[in-house]
Amino acid sequence: MSSLSRELVFLILQFLEEEKFKESVHRLEQESGFFFNMKYFEEKVHAGEWDEVEKYLSGFTKVDDNRYSMKIFFEIRKQKYLEALDRQDKAKAVEILVNDLKVFSTFNEDLYKEITQLLTLGNFRENEQLSKYGDTKTARNIMLLELKKLIEANPLFREKLVFPTLKSSRLRALINQSLNWQHQLCKNPRPNPDIKTLFTDHTCIPPNGAIAPTPVNLPTATVAKPAAYTPLGAHVQPFPPNAAVGNANALAGWMANAAAASSSVQASVVTASSLPMPPNQGAILKRPITPPAPLGMVEYQNTDHEQLMKRLRPVPPVEEVTYPTIRHQPSWSIDDLPRTVAFTLNQGSSVSSLDFHPSLHTLLLVGCTNGDITLWETGMRDKLVSKPFKIWEMQTCTLTFQAAAAKDVLFSVTRATWSPDGAFCGAAFSKHLIHLYQYMGPNDLRQHLEIEAHAGAVNDIAFAHPAKQLCVVTCGDDKLIKVWDMNGRKLFNFEGHEAPVYSICPHQKENIQFIFSTAMDGKIKAWLYDNIGSRVDYDAPGHWCTTMLYSADGSRLFSCGTGKDGDSFLVEWNESEGAIKRTYTGFRKKSAGVIQFDTTKNHFLAVGEDSQIKFWDMDNVAILTTTDADGGLPNIPRLRFNAEGNLLAVSTADNGIKILANASGMRSLRSVEPQTFEALRSPLEAAGIKVSGSNVGNVTPISCKVERTSPIRPSPTINGVESMARNMEKPRATEDGNDVIKPWQLTELIDPTHCRTVTMPDSTDASNKVARLLYTNSGVGILALGSNGIQKLWKWVRNEQNPSGKATASVTPQHWQPNSGLHMTNDISGVNLEEAFPCIALSKNDSYVMSAAGGKVSLFNMMTFKVMTTFMPPPPASSFLAFHPQDNNIIAIGMEDSTIHIYNVRVDEVKSKLKGHQKRITGLAFSTNLNILVSSGADAQIFIWSIDTWEKRNSVPIQLPAGKAPSGDTRVQFHSDQVRLLVAHETQLAIYDASKMERIRQWVPQEPLSAPITCAAYSCNSQLVFASFYDGNIGIFDADTLRLRCRLAPHAYMSQAATSGGQTVTPVVVAAHPQEPNQFAVGLADGSVKVIEPIESDGKWGTSPPADNGVLNSRSGSSASNHAPDQVHR
Repeated sequence: MSSLSRELVFLILQFLEEEKFKESVHRLEQESGFFFNMKYFEEKVHAGEWDEVEKYLSGFTKVDDNRYSMKIFFEIRKQKYLEALDRQDKAKAVEILVNDLKVFSTFNEDLYKEITQLLTLGNFRENEQLSKYGDTKTARNIMLLELKKLIEANPLFREKLVFPTLKSSRLRALINQSLNWQHQLCKNPRPNPDIKTLFTDHTCIPPNGAIAPTPVNLPTATVAKPAAYTPLGAHVQPFPPNAAVGNANALAGWMANAAAASSSVQASVVTASSLPMPPNQGAILKRPITPPAPLGMVEYQNTDHEQLMKRLRPVPPVEEVTYPTIRHQPSWSIDDLPRTVAFTLNQGSSVSSLDFHPSLHTLLLVGCTNGDITLWETGMRDKLVSKPFKIWEMQTCTLTFQAAAAKDVLFSVTRATWSPDGAFCGAAFSKHLIHLYQYMGPNDLRQHLEIEAHAGAVNDIAFAHPAKQLCVVTCGDDKLIKVWDMNGRKLFNFEGHEAPVYSICPHQKENIQFIFSTAMDGKIKAWLYDNIGSRVDYDAPGHWCTTMLYSADGSRLFSCGTGKDGDSFLVEWNESEGAIKRTYTGFRKKSAGVIQFDTTKNHFLAVGEDSQIKFWDMDNVAILTTTDADGGLPNIPRLRFNAEGNLLAVSTADNGIKILANASGMRSLRSVEPQTFEALRSPLEAAGIKVSGSNVGNVTPISCKVERTSPIRPSPTINGVESMARNMEKPRATEDGNDVIKPWQLTELIDPTHCRTVTMPDSTDASNKVARLLYTNSGVGILALGSNGIQKLWKWVRNEQNPSGKATASVTPQHWQPNSGLHMTNDISGVNLEEAFPCIALSKNDSYVMSAAGGKVSLFNMMTFKVMTTFMPPPPASSFLAFHPQDNNIIAIGMEDSTIHIYNVRVDEVKSKLKGHQKRITGLAFSTNLNILVSSGADAQIFIWSIDTWEKRNSVPIQLPAGKAPSGDTRVQFHSDQVRLLVAHETQLAIYDASKMERIRQWVPQEPLSAPITCAAYSCNSQLVFASFYDGNIGIFDADTLRLRCRLAPHAYMSQAATSGGQTVTPVVVAAHPQEPNQFAVGLADGSVKVIEPIESDGKWGTSPPADNGVLNSRSGSSASNHAPDQVHR
C-alpha cells in the first residue's frame, strides 16, 4: 500500500473515532494493521474477552512470528487457563490446554507438562511459582504490564503504537478545502452555494435560468485560502448575531437576563429562573458546540438548508477579525514582569499547587503531592506553618471512604487556594476530601472544616460569594459540581457533565454569580446558582483538561489546557459569542502533562511549559518572552502571581519553590525582611545580612545568572573561598554592641549517637566489597552490586513503624529474594574479578536492572531476578552503564577500551560508537535540558556528546595536582537543573557549567578531610553533596559553594570491629535517597551497606557555612588552596 493510502486509513480512523463508530474503528485498526490501539487492547484484557484479544492481535502478529509474539500469546492463554482452574471449570481448562496451549509444547515440553500437572491440584496456588497469584483482577493487571513491555519490544509493532499527530477533523478539513477549490472553479460562483452532496463535484447553477451574479475573479495567490467562505467548522453557530436581541446566547447577556428574571432566594443564595430564549434556542444550547476555526468543515450531513445557508454567509474568520489601528503608547514595560530569581525555598516535597494571599502579597500557600499544606512568608524565607495530611474525623466519613483510605494512605493536594478576603484557605485532595482552614495571623492556621465532598478525587476547589455569603465550590471525579456553605451544608449539586470535572471558575458579572466548569472530555458548561442545569455547553480546544481564568478586572476570559495528544492551547474567549477570540502561539509540539497558567495586571499571561515560564501580552498572540528561572524547573512547572503582579512563585524539579520578582517585588521582599527576618535567625546569619547589606540577592548563596544559557556565574572559588577584597571585612557586633558574634563551627559527628544508622542484613562479606550502589527510584529499596558480580536487593516494608514504606535508618529492611530463591548473578565466566569493573543501571520504573562484572551485560527482571537477555560479550568489557532518560531501550555503555557504545536493546544493535577517551570509561550522565551526554574516563578527561547526532561537542581535562598522572575513576552527575555538573575524582570535587564546560567551584582534600575521595553524589534536591573518603570519613558539603558543613567520622556509623586494629574499612560508594534530601547510603569494602540519616532532633546535616562574613573557622575546610583560582568571567 502506498504512503498516501496508508495516511488515508489514518484519516478514516480519526473520522470514525470522532463520529463514535467504535466497532468500525477497531476493525479497521485490526484489518489494516497500521495502528495498535493499546487502550482498546487493555480494555479487552481487563474485561477478560480473550477471543477478542487474540482476534485483535492477529491483525498485527501471529504466534510463531518471533519470540516476543510467542510470549505474548502464551501469557494470554496461560491466564485464560488459570482463570478456568480458579473457577473450578476443569472441562474448560482441559479445552484450553489442548486447543490453545498445546502449540507451545514443541518449544518447551517441560513447561507444558508443568502446566498440565496443575489440573491435578485442588488449588493451582499450591504450585510454588503460583503461590502469590491473587484475584483475577490483580492477575490481569500484572499480566497486562508484562504484555505491554513485550509489545513495545516486539519489532513487528514498531511505529504502530503511536497514532500520527493530526489536527482534529482532518478529513473534514480536506473535503472542505476541496469544496472551496471547486467553488473557485465555478463559472457562475454564487455567494451562498447550496452544497448538498459529495458524490459529484460542486458547481453553481443559476436558479430558474436567472442571470448569474458577476463571477468572482480571485487572484492566484488567494485561491489557496479563499475568503468567500465563512468558517464552516461550527456544527451550529452558537451565538448568531441576530440572536442578540434575546440576549440568550451572549454570556454577559444571559447572565443579565437571568438577573432580571430572578426574584427568589433559596438557601440564602441568589438563584435564577429559567432564561428567556427564542424558540428552539434551548435545544441549541444543549448541543455540543465547537468553536469556529479559521478554515472549518461543512457539516454536510445537516439537512437544515436554512441553517446551512446562514453558516455559509461570507464573513471573515473569527481569528482574522481586524481591529482599529489606533495605537496608544503602552503604559507597561517588559520589565514589569517578575523574571529575576530572588531566592529558592526548600519545600522538601513535590509542589502541586500555589496561591498567594489576596492582600498579604508575600504570604504564599503551598499544597504538595504528599498531602502537606504549607504557609510561607516569602519575604522572610520562613516556613510559618506546615500541616501534614491527616484525616480529622474518620468516624464521620462514609464506609466506602474509610475502606479506600485504609488501602491507600497516600493523599495528594490537587488544589490549595485562598478565599477572596484571605480569612480562609482550602485544600482539595486526591481522594474524597476537602479541608478548610481559618487564617488567624502569622503561624496560626486553624482547622475549620473537613468535608467528604466527592466520590473519588476532588479535582478543584474555589470560593464564591453568591448573595454576599461565602461559599465553597468543588468538583470531582464523580462528574459533579457542589456548593457548600462554611458550615459544611450542601447548597447545590450540579449534574450534567459526562466525564470527571477537571476545574471550576466561579465569577460575577453585573451582580450575577455563575460558575464555569470544564470536564476531562473537553466540555465547558456554565451554571447559575439554581437547579435548572447548565446554560452553556461547548468544547474546549484539545478536548481534554482545561482551566479557565478571568483577568484581574474580570473583563476578559481565558482558558488554557492540553489535549490527550499533548497539544497545548491558550486562548481568549469572546463571551458575547461563545467563540474563541484569539489563540496564542509558542507551545512545543507535545507537552508531557497538562500545562498551568495565570494572569496578572490585566495585561500578561504566563504558562509553565518545557521547563520554562512563557509570557504573553494579552493583546498579542505571539509569545512575548520566556525565562528558565536559572534552570531547575520541572517539565510542567506550577506557577502563581501575587495580586500585585510583582512576584511569581514557580515550583522546581527538586521539590522547591523559586520566587521571581521585578524591581517592585524586590522592594516588597526587602520591606518584609529587616526586623522579623533577623529576629528569627541565628545571630551569625543576621550579621551576615547586615554585613552584605540589605540586598535580597546577597541573602541567598546562589548567584544570579549573568548569561541566559547558564544558571550559575563562574567565580574564582576553590574550597569555598573567593579572592575578593570583601572577604576581608570583619564581623560586626550585634545591635546593642555588647555581644560579639561567635564564629561558625564545622559540625563534626564522631559518636554513634550523633546520627541514625541501619546496616543491611546479610550484607557483610569481607571478600566481596560493594562495587556499585543504587536506591530504587521509588525510594523503597537499595540495590548493591558486589565485586563478585552478585546483586543484592533490600526493601523496606510499609507498617506502623514505617507507614510510608520508604527507606529509613529507623527500621531494618528485608533482604529480598523471589520465592524461587534465585540470585541476580552476572556472567563472570572467564573473568578475572580482580581486574573487572562492575557496573549497574536501573530502569526508571524499577522493573529492570542492567549490570555487568567483566562479562556480558545482563538484563534482570527485578521481580523474578530472572535474566531477560544478555548482550555485548567481551572483549572489550563494559565499565559503565546508563539508560537514556527518554527511552529505556537506548543504553549508553562505557567500555574498557575507552569507547562508548550507544546500544538499542529492542533491535539488539549498536547504533553509534563514540571515540575520544584514552582510557576506560568511568562515568556517564545525560542532560535532557542541554541535549547532551557527558562522559568521564580514567584519563581524567570529560567529553560532551550530542544526543541528536552522537558527535563530540567539547572536551576538557580536569585540573590535577602538579605531578599527578591521570588515573583513577572520574565520576560525573548532573545537578537537578540539568546544567551544573558534579565531577568527583580522588583529588577533588568540582562543579562545572556544562553548557560551556567552565569550572565554577573546586574543593581539594585537606584537614580535616585530607584522604583521597572515593565517591561523591548530589542529594536528591541537589542542595548537598555527600562524599566518602578512603580513611572512612564522610563529608557533607553545600552543593552551591562546596563548603564543608558536616564531617561524619568512621566511629559514628561503622561497627567497632570495622574501625579497630588501626585499619578502617573504606567506604567505596555513596548513593543519595531519591526523595529524602538528608538520607544517603554507603557501601563498604567489607561488603556491608549502611543507610545514614541525621538524628530526628536535628533533621539536617549541620548548618550552612556563612557566605562572606570573614569569620570562618579554620577547621571548616575552607582555607585557600595552592591551585590557581578559576578565571573570572564578567
